Amino acid sequence: MRPADSFARVKEVAASLAGFRCPWFIAGGWAIDLFLNRVARDHEDVDVAIFRGDQRELQTYLAGWTLEKVLDGRREAWRDGEWLNLPVHEIHARQGREGPEEIEFLLNEVEGDHWVFRRDARVQRPISKSVLRTGAGIPFLAPAIVLLYKAKDPTVKDEADFERVRPRLSFTRRLWLRGALETSYPGHPWLARL
Repeated sequence: MRPADSFARVKEVAASLAGFRCPWFIAGGWAIDLFLNRVARDHEDVDVAIFRGDQRELQTYLAGWTLEKVLDGRREAWRDGEWLNLPVHEIHARQGREGPEEIEFLLNEVEGDHWVFRRDARVQRPISKSVLRTGAGIPFLAPAIVLLYKAKDPTVKDEADFERVRPRLSFTRRLWLRGALETSYPGHPWLARL
């Protein structure tokens, strides 16, 4: 049974990041649900994206948390002051019993004022069009970008997210996603449904 406030976990994460002065935004399946303004499915954790250049500030902000980077599919301690370059892009953060259980941070690439797709730098989008906000001000990654990440090897959950979001995408967002898929994943099955 869902809690009375379906977005309670997201709000808890947002509250824990209220003092973080660098840009951050909810990513993954929760970003899809924030865009739809309803929780459509269960989520294992809350994904938060930040820009790679802000990782040192994140490490400082989360002092006292257990921080692990993901390297070749394995979790390893993220040492104090260690700079994470590609291909490392995933950090897991756990606090004691207070606050959110675990937050998965995803390092996103940026060039000037453009978000850059980690898997194919030819795919970019102005940051101003890459991050949206809920009515309560919670920032989240635009659904077309979330779907682009999910397109690599879509699971049943990813397919369902695509089908829920597709009819709600504006013409320009749909056009951008189509171009991004054609560039990064030519022949992707979602192209025929956009």
